[in-house]
Amino acid sequence: MHGEYKMPGGKLVVVDLDVEEGVLRNVRVAGDFFLEPDEAILSIDRALEGAPSATDTAGLAARITAALPESTVMFGLTAEGVGVAVRRALAHATEWSDYDWRLVHTRAQAPALHMALDEVLTAEVAAGRRAPTLRVWEWASPAVVIGSFQSLRNEVDPEGAAKHGMTVVRRISGGGAMFVEPMSTITYSLSVPESLVSGLSFADSYAYLDDWVLGALGDMGIKAWYQPLNDIATDAGKIAGAAQKRMVGPDGGPGAVLHHVTMSYDIDADKMLEVLRIGKEKLSDKGTRSAKKRVDPLRRQTGLAREAVIERMIESFRARHGLTPGTVTAEEMARAEELVRTKFGTEEWTTRVP
Repeated sequence: MHGEYKMPGGKLVVVDLDVEEGVLRNVRVAGDFFLEPDEAILSIDRALEGAPSATDTAGLAARITAALPESTVMFGLTAEGVGVAVRRALAHATEWSDYDWRLVHTRAQAPALHMALDEVLTAEVAAGRRAPTLRVWEWASPAVVIGSFQSLRNEVDPEGAAKHGMTVVRRISGGGAMFVEPMSTITYSLSVPESLVSGLSFADSYAYLDDWVLGALGDMGIKAWYQPLNDIATDAGKIAGAAQKRMVGPDGGPGAVLHHVTMSYDIDADKMLEVLRIGKEKLSDKGTRSAKKRVDPLRRQTGLAREAVIERMIESFRARHGLTPGTVTAEEMARAEELVRTKFGTEEWTTRVP
């Protein structure tokens, strides 16, 4: 069995192993990390040898930590990262390079149609009818997008939304509200096979699927990092938030993961405060007194036009994983439009948590 794990902000860890009578055998750990002293790599292999194959990541990490010499220094590597690589080997996880990635970046769409396209395209990936897809959104109108489990009245001021012409829609993933203005927001979705995140915890899958965009931001001179559970931040503040939805495959088989991210290219903070009801608890949790200070736009940090930022992100993804231009098929679009009519465009769905 073979497992790989590119640690967010770290290096690649590779594990090859066998399972015999329920325990790990012939374990070999490798990668482009740095480790001192040299013999520590053998200590890691020996620590994993004979471990029950059902041992979770924390248990594997504990075995490694206990076996390492006291003088061990790791660069770009952690015991937990090795444990994740082992779990991915055992789960027969796939890698980014196993797929021919598709790019969907088309004309501006209405907010409710974006919600529907996320569901349809991810369901198609789960069914094996669509290759893993990066979809970059273009917005036809301003919107507030609330999480699947958020209370509409608690999150949105209806007078403020009406005053500024904001359409309110509800997405299928959890998380917080998104304040969207078409030329001030960059949004993308990843629709990926579940096997790409096999062996990862729910929290680790966020960091894993965000890693490419951290690299893209780095290419633009922005030092950004993943901030648990679902934020991307810099020294200047939060610049993006992510959300996920897991979908089962046909007949309950392996499914797909929807991972979408909204990035603030620019923001009218005063308008946002008139539209969103941002409570004191949320501000306190983020360690700031003012909602205006929670988000630091990409426009200021990069000095680039929005279109240039998007193009650089796409090129960065292509350089790392390959990316073939694609489109939404006529059948997929028809299904999405039907979902707008029956679900995402209805008051029943939008107010399902009043």
